[in-house]
Amino acid sequence: MRANKQAKVEQPILLDVVALLRDQPSHGLARGQVGTLVEELDERTALVEFSDDRGQAFALAPCATRDLLVLHYVIEEA
Repeated sequence: MRANKQAKVEQPILLDVVALLRDQPSHGLARGQVGTLVEELDERTALVEFSDDRGQAFALAPCATRDLLVLHYVIEEA
């Protein structure tokens, strides 16, 4: 018998780093691209900024929060 474990879905908040769970072809964005939540537009939609490796924004797109995965980073101190 398999245990049915449900993953806790974390609601993204302002300045969270998030990854797209679905393509957004209208904005030239693909699943897996990483951005920063810069504004909560309503209960279900957030404005996410996507930047390149140099920090230059290349897309600013409204995204359904259900289509965002909050990413967590561990920073080790030297």
